[in-house]
Amino acid sequence: MGAMKTLKKEILDLLDKDIEFRYAVAGYLGLSEILKRLDAIAEEQVKLREEQISLREEQKNIWSEIVAIREEQVKLTEEQVSLRKEQNKIWLEIAAIKEEQVKFRQELINLREDFNKMLGEIQKINVRLGRVERTLEKLTVDIEDEARSVIKHKMKEMGIPLEVSSLTLPDVELNLYGVNGDTCLIGEATVRAGVKLAEELLKKLETLKKNHPEKLRPKIILVIYASLPMKELIDEAKAKNIWLLKATEEFYKPENF
Repeated sequence: MGAMKTLKKEILDLLDKDIEFRYAVAGYLGLSEILKRLDAIAEEQVKLREEQISLREEQKNIWSEIVAIREEQVKLTEEQVSLRKEQNKIWLEIAAIKEEQVKFRQELINLREDFNKMLGEIQKINVRLGRVERTLEKLTVDIEDEARSVIKHKMKEMGIPLEVSSLTLPDVELNLYGVNGDTCLIGEATVRAGVKLAEELLKKLETLKKNHPEKLRPKIILVIYASLPMKELIDEAKAKNIWLLKATEEFYKPENF
């Protein structure tokens, strides 16, 4: 019995390890073709397993790529959300700008309305100023005519008849001027007068002495005819020996007349 077991074991080992022996036994038993097919199947199975392993590796690579794509998609989604937030901010800023633009346009409309009102007021003022200017011109002409008439009459009463007119030269103008013999009258006529008019009259006298001495005479009468002379002008007339008067009153008359 022991020898039989040993023999069986040796046979099984040979079948497992020795292909030729296995084929010999199979051929003896009529199973060689089956064994060849089984071996082919085994080889195919090995190839299938290797392909399966390769497919699994490919599958791992695909999953890795899918994970990378998903991560990239997440990043893109986050960037899209960020872009939408930025876009919303831009739209809010645009809306604010449009609102400011509307306010600016309204302010511009208001300014134009105010400007038109101001133009209307200016036009009214210009009309009034025109009337005032015409009135002043008329008053000036009237006061000059009045002055010439009054002074002519008073000079005649003093025994010095002379025609009183105006004098216009390139560098000096006088609205009261007259000459008779050795007497010369130069002066100004105005409705309201202050010290400045006396100073201007004295400057005009100096200009005549320097540039037009032929228009002067040995005796010079300075005169200011003013309907409303200021107190300072009266004092200046006394100090500078200027005849200051109006139709109904002599505010100051030099003693040498």
